[in-house]
Amino acid sequence: MMACTHLGSPCRPGFPCVLAMSSPPAYPGIRVSGCWTLGAEGSSSSSNAESLDRLLPPVGAGRSPRKRTTSQCKSEPPLLRTSKRTIYTAGRPPWYNEHGTQSKEAFAIGLGGGSASGKTTVARMIIEALDVPWVVLLSMDSFYKVLTRQQQEQAAHNNFNFDHPDAFDFDLIISTLKKLKQGKSVKVPIYDFTTHSRKKDWKTLYGANVIIFEGIMAFADKTLLELLDMKIFVDTDSDIRLVRRLRRDISERGRDIEGVIKQYNKFVKPAFDQYIQPTMRVADIVVPRGSGNTVAIDLIVQHVHSQLEERKLRWDLAALASAHQCHPLPRTLSVLKSTPQVRGMHTIIRDRETSRDEFIFYSKRLMRLLIEHALSFLPFQDCVVQTPQGQDYSGKCYAGKQITGVSILRAGETMEPALRAVCKDVRIGTILIQTNQFTGEPELHYLRLPKDISDDHVILMDCTVSTGAAAMMAVRVLLDHDVPEDKIFLLSLLMAEMGVHSVAYAFPRVRIITTAVDKRINDLFRIIPGIGNFGDRYFGTDAVPDGSDEEEGGSAG
Repeated sequence: MMACTHLGSPCRPGFPCVLAMSSPPAYPGIRVSGCWTLGAEGSSSSSNAESLDRLLPPVGAGRSPRKRTTSQCKSEPPLLRTSKRTIYTAGRPPWYNEHGTQSKEAFAIGLGGGSASGKTTVARMIIEALDVPWVVLLSMDSFYKVLTRQQQEQAAHNNFNFDHPDAFDFDLIISTLKKLKQGKSVKVPIYDFTTHSRKKDWKTLYGANVIIFEGIMAFADKTLLELLDMKIFVDTDSDIRLVRRLRRDISERGRDIEGVIKQYNKFVKPAFDQYIQPTMRVADIVVPRGSGNTVAIDLIVQHVHSQLEERKLRWDLAALASAHQCHPLPRTLSVLKSTPQVRGMHTIIRDRETSRDEFIFYSKRLMRLLIEHALSFLPFQDCVVQTPQGQDYSGKCYAGKQITGVSILRAGETMEPALRAVCKDVRIGTILIQTNQFTGEPELHYLRLPKDISDDHVILMDCTVSTGAAAMMAVRVLLDHDVPEDKIFLLSLLMAEMGVHSVAYAFPRVRIITTAVDKRINDLFRIIPGIGNFGDRYFGTDAVPDGSDEEEGGSAG
């Protein structure tokens, strides 16, 4: 097929193309950068273009190709040697590359356009039509700079230009978008348009499959442009934008009509002509009429779906199952000493004939022993206290700030009472992870963590671990909340060797603590000989029809 080269530059590969033609295209109302003839409406003065050249890369400058993640031939062993160590890659979770970082970045969409052009509405329509579980909407309005006292006074009299690139904190925008693309959680400021200031509290956003970043200056920075995988310009008639701005600023932001019109004529309209409209030339897709152009939005959604499908990485459970073979158990693993008492309790809870009451009783006893054993790995320092007899006693005291327990729902929450019994004033968080029945991948569905968890030693609790999928995702969540890897303790009553190796290879500094390790898992990824579905036996619920392992009461192992 002959390449399309309108306006002297080729069409962007992978994007829908509407050819320049005398008659209307088959899908009217959508214009694609490099494939669309400028008329009077789309033209801009040479001075405007020159003012933009300092911010934007040359038209047609292609992005450097993405580096492919390391793949392996089936005949070669799943090993990767780096400058520091040898990594058994088959034991690593699929969202990591060989360096331990996320191997598939989120798909970032930039939405630019004039003030009140309908960018947020278009973004929400795209989110609704995409129907994917994890989408983040990031608004540029959150990133206005903190004003000085003099600037505050100017803003109060509608004399401060909020429609200039210098009004935005681009450094914070870029760092925030980079973290989100890497799957990390971020803190985003909350801006008060009534007082022209940031609020004291910031909101937390988490990494997602798709990030939609919208704002009037969304395309006004070179570094920011490089982070965007798809750039959409929402083109709405200036009269409609003025009416919308009047309605919004008067009803939502407490402004008067004279102040809104003054600000529009003095700052908003000139800024659109000088900084915003020229960025239309770097957009991949231009959407006239904004949210009213449903055809354009449908085409955008189709393209995003195809991009997500190309980037998707599947769980290779067969590779995980074979990853531990012929390898010794890792040094980060600690197994509770198998005394006759411990062995006896395991015998009772593994017996299929054991009643629910006995199963709960002896499980709780094992949990208490497990947590007591885990606490011995916390850092302690020497300290001296005085006894009631007035004598010094040289002892030990906890050297950390605080201990937080995090349970992987649902089975992990059964370990919380034992933790509370031995750790006074312990804080508790919860994570719900479930397996996608179509892809086999673990998915995060609910998260509640205490504030400032990054300063704590975290005890991560799940009653059984077979593949290690849920445990690895839970550890990933803690790392995204800046908990140091060596401060995470994974506790489980029973683990399969496969799960131990999977977690240890992915996170070599996480301490793994359990009461027993079983050798095998079966084709359904149940631990053999195992304990059965812990959640069903503990809570007295019916067995899951597909026979999936507990971890099971909702998690992915």
